[in-house]
This record gives sequence, structure tokens and C-alpha cells, in this order.
Amino acid sequence: MSAPAFPGPPAALAREAWAAPMFHDNDPFYPAWQDHDRSSDGEFQIVVIVVRDNNVDQALKALKKKMQREGVFREMKARTAYEKPSEAKARRKAESVRRARKLARKRAQREGLLPKPVVTRT
Repeated sequence: MSAPAFPGPPAALAREAWAAPMFHDNDPFYPAWQDHDRSSDGEFQIVVIVVRDNNVDQALKALKKKMQREGVFREMKARTAYEKPSEAKARRKAESVRRARKLARKRAQREGLLPKPVVTRT
């Protein structure tokens, strides 16, 4: 009888005290959804929001702002349904065109060819 691919934690240690292995392919105890919470370098991204003076509304606002900046909402929307490769290609092309136009507009504003945008604060 051969040993299993990954035996799991030693029986003497509690699950919480046991260090997870570096590769989770054969770990039956490792939740599969955690692999999607990784940044491009393969490490987990930890978001810390501090609640000051029991002001949960302000903490939620800060959390939403961080999630918006990191593109979490965009990725959640993109993963709700399957995107055909042709649709993905068209979307990437449109995003590229949008970025190029924005860069050209900003460059023209810096060089004085276009008026700078008027910012009104209320």
C-alpha cells in the first residue's frame, strides 16, 4: 500500500497550529477558493481597515475605496459569466484604445494644445 500524495497535518497538532505547505495541489484540507486571493507574485494580499471610534460607516467607505482601486469589483463582474475569447479580445482592444486616447489627451493638455480641464469643488 502506497502512502497518500499528501498525508495532511500530523495527528498530534491541531489544524490551526499546523503550517500549511507551500504548494496546495495535493492538500485536501486547503480550500480551493483561497488560490484566487493572490497577487501577481503569488502571495496573499492582506487588506487592513482600522475602525476608529466605532465608526463602521467610515471603515466600510475606506474598504470600498481600496477595493475599487485594486479592481476587485471589476474582476467580480468579469467572473460572473463566461467571456468568449473573441469577446475578451474585443474588450482588451477597446481598453487599449481608450488608454491610448486618454494618454494622447493628457499629453496634448500638457503641451498646451488642449485647454486643461476645469475642476470645480463643491
